[in-house]
Amino acid sequence: MAKRKSKRAPRKWHAVPLKGSFMASAMLGFFISAYYVYPKTFNFGVTFMFIFALMFIAALVSMTKAPEINEKY
Repeated sequence: MAKRKSKRAPRKWHAVPLKGSFMASAMLGFFISAYYVYPKTFNFGVTFMFIFALMFIAALVSMTKAPEINEKY
């Protein structure tokens, strides 16, 4: 039998560069949740605001920690 090469996870944590639309959708989703969903149902409003806040934080971390990518247009 042939040995399989084991795929190891990288030892150091790397942030993934996210698109700007990810941050925009996080902000828009938070505001829609705060002004439309939260007044109607408390539990869903808080949950959606929490998820969109986490998305926004992930976008900020990605913006500051992700490596630069040189793309030629």
